[in-house]
Amino acid sequence: MTTLLTNARLIDPEALTETPGRVLIENGLIAAIGDTPAPKGATVIDCEGRCLAPGIVDLGVKIGEPGERHKESFRSAGLAAAAGGVTTIIARPDTNPAIDTPEVLEFVTRRAAEASPVRIRHMAALTKGRQGREMTEIGFLLDAGAIAFTDCDHVVTDTKVLSRALTYARSLGALVMGHPQEPGLSAGAATTSGKFASLRGLPAVSPMAERIGFDRDMGMVEMTGARYHFDQITTARALPPLERARRNGFDVTAGTSIHHLTLNEFDVGDYRTFFKVKPPLRSEDDRLAVVEAVASGLIDIISSMHTPQDEDSKRLPFEEAASGAVALETFLPAAMRLYHAGHLTLPQLFRAMALNPANRLGLPQGRLAIGAPADLVLFDPDAPFVLDRFRLRSKSKNTPFDGQRMEGRVLGTWVAGTRVFGGEV
Repeated sequence: MTTLLTNARLIDPEALTETPGRVLIENGLIAAIGDTPAPKGATVIDCEGRCLAPGIVDLGVKIGEPGERHKESFRSAGLAAAAGGVTTIIARPDTNPAIDTPEVLEFVTRRAAEASPVRIRHMAALTKGRQGREMTEIGFLLDAGAIAFTDCDHVVTDTKVLSRALTYARSLGALVMGHPQEPGLSAGAATTSGKFASLRGLPAVSPMAERIGFDRDMGMVEMTGARYHFDQITTARALPPLERARRNGFDVTAGTSIHHLTLNEFDVGDYRTFFKVKPPLRSEDDRLAVVEAVASGLIDIISSMHTPQDEDSKRLPFEEAASGAVALETFLPAAMRLYHAGHLTLPQLFRAMALNPANRLGLPQGRLAIGAPADLVLFDPDAPFVLDRFRLRSKSKNTPFDGQRMEGRVLGTWVAGTRVFGGEV
């Protein structure tokens, strides 16, 4: 099938440019960019001056299969992703059971391919059961299709186990993703320490827990030479050592979540559990420092950190409620807050949401280039709407943006040249 997208505002995260133009799609790939004529028999779509960008590559999505399908299935996650302009989901292994054997990995890979309209790739656990005691069969899991290795928010406390896993991963060229947090300090915390937490009487954790966790992991990286990605940098205190690590040439990248870029600790308000995430929301000073780090390129990747929780998990006292928020469908509208506030340009945003995660994982997606997969999102960055959580396609509805005025509506999503969301523009 041949499709020509005309009259588009092309967002190029590689060149960091916005230019008017058209894109020709043939056989699932981008065949031409620019003033190309419509081939005979091509489907022509007038984008009416809206933005056309590479589809989002979302690193760190939790899907409930296996074990918690009532919270999110591959089908519901895929539909939510398509509606949010996410064309590639990088799924976390914090399932039940954990994705820690080739057999489980092959099962979820097959299920995802059958059920989801968007691409889904899987990370595997770094240690068996994500328990931090014995490393998984990294080589076999790589052969089975694992794209990276992580125990998610279960920090491996045994440094001997971690050093062996990192050494083995380095020998195979595997990417390891870690959660920078000192687990003793952060245990039981529901918010970030400070005046607000004290006034609310909530158990809190110092931002230094992230810095301490970062420093420990960096020491392990320096010792082993592993390829490493920090999943969420959310405090200003972690930025100077990150900058030093990058300056010293270590193969280290860092990400952050869209919630930590657009919300702060005061949004918790009167114990609103939809704002309980992990790590907890930070101060406004920390938020702005992390936004600046994304703009400068020090923080490479923005993720949704989509974490579905059912009503029973959230309808509890704040301290006891489960952490996490759904974000596949709200990712792009939330990111538009950074664009409209003047913090980041659209090419900078898609560099962090599409190009950089694809590059870090060795994927061909995330770019507007001839020969690249035709994974694209068409959106209007200025279209206003009020978010109704019950209209979200995710099975779980735990979004902090419920009832909020937002801008940025996805009009169409293509995966390998096939339209998976949206009708006429």
